[in-house]
Amino acid sequence: MGIQTKITGTGHYVPPRVVTNFDLEKLMDTSDEWIRQRSGIQSRHHVEPGTGASDLAYEASLKAINAAGIDKGEIDFIIAATLSPDHYFPGIGVIVQAKLGINPTGALDVRNQCSGFIYALSVADQYIRSGMYKKILLVAAEVQSSNLEFSDDGRDMAVLFGDGGGAVILEPAEGQGQGILSTHLFSDGNFVQELWMDAPSPMDKPTFTHAIIDSKRYLPKMNGRNVFVNAVQRMPEAVWAGLEHNGLSIDDVDHLIPHQANDRISLMVAKKLGIPVEKVIRNIDRFGNTTAASIPIALDETLRAGRIKEGDLVVLTAFGSGFTWASAIIRW
Repeated sequence: MGIQTKITGTGHYVPPRVVTNFDLEKLMDTSDEWIRQRSGIQSRHHVEPGTGASDLAYEASLKAINAAGIDKGEIDFIIAATLSPDHYFPGIGVIVQAKLGINPTGALDVRNQCSGFIYALSVADQYIRSGMYKKILLVAAEVQSSNLEFSDDGRDMAVLFGDGGGAVILEPAEGQGQGILSTHLFSDGNFVQELWMDAPSPMDKPTFTHAIIDSKRYLPKMNGRNVFVNAVQRMPEAVWAGLEHNGLSIDDVDHLIPHQANDRISLMVAKKLGIPVEKVIRNIDRFGNTTAASIPIALDETLRAGRIKEGDLVVLTAFGSGFTWASAIIRW
């Protein structure tokens, strides 16, 4: 069967400041009831000024390294997933490497938004399977609050997103049939404009202008209805593809961890798959949508709560901007 990849440590970190729906009521025409009914979100965490995605990634990484029982100096590759890097360039991978204080090593940044963690997991899996690297740090972190408009105009997006980071350590599996069984990646770029940040674009020369700021084209925009319809179709498709590839059925799944985009989406995905809601990990009520970080945050919480046991089948699935969607099948 060859080398397989195992998650040997997990960690997550969210900034201390909790922003409730009642806090948002003071900033825009919305209500706790309206937000909860449409998204399932009750609160989310936001950074203070001066905190970047790399800071959240650093804290989550330390926890994952500690959980794996390794020395940070043993890490021989870093993969970072974010749509909200500290700077336009470079990405946060190299910044995390520097903050960890480890020797120069490769650092790869993945930009697949809400599907970023599973896409990055797929890359890490191939590196481990090939024998190229032995201990990979995969970290996903987002600071969404810095690019949201907390007013009536930006309400539809501002109520959904939170800040946070999640990390895993990946190593070769000791036993056969344990670890990442397979990953499955998909995209359809015909839907780019349904969920995107329009500016800067190739039409903007110079890249940043006062006109971009005045028109608010730098703010994220979403066709919520179309995203919902596609998400509840594509995530089950990705899960079925993974199960079929491994000769498994939905009854074999012990835990489904979907990207935490909207609790209504998670519940609809569960219904389409025919999986009991009790098996679906849901924490969006406390964190909001943390984009690439949502799955590793949920995974770490579930593990630390003792819910995932050795031998359990854990399925990850995500959908997001691009459109991109993905799944990963893991035997714990």
